[in-house]
Amino acid sequence: MNHCALCRPEKETVLWQDGRCRVILLNDPDYPGFCRVVWREHVKEMTDLSETERAHLMSVVFVVERVIRELLRPDKINLASLGNQVPHLHWHVIPRFTGDAHFPDPVWAARNRETTREGNQAEVPLERMKQRLYDALK
Repeated sequence: MNHCALCRPEKETVLWQDGRCRVILLNDPDYPGFCRVVWREHVKEMTDLSETERAHLMSVVFVVERVIRELLRPDKINLASLGNQVPHLHWHVIPRFTGDAHFPDPVWAARNRETTREGNQAEVPLERMKQRLYDALK
């Protein structure tokens, strides 16, 4: 798929990867710690994967959630697999803070406020996240 942004990534911050998927950190000032877990092959839906592949992907998603919770202490975590705009299987793991721009609404809703440093108190410890993911997923 020459036109798929997830098949041909550029300038990603890769936190962890194996032969089946990768975990990337998005550079989103409104949502520090926002990660995507991206399946390497270009498939659209979870049911395009075998049961073993689905289990692997979801185990990675859950480890990413756990590491974000431990390191950033968000008020909530949102998990989503949408793929309407980019039909390449990936999961969003989004730490949410009560002071973020959209809380308690979804991140794609209208902004409720401007995000302030106090609203998003998380600083992303990049190297610690990488190490925790590596340790948990080896």
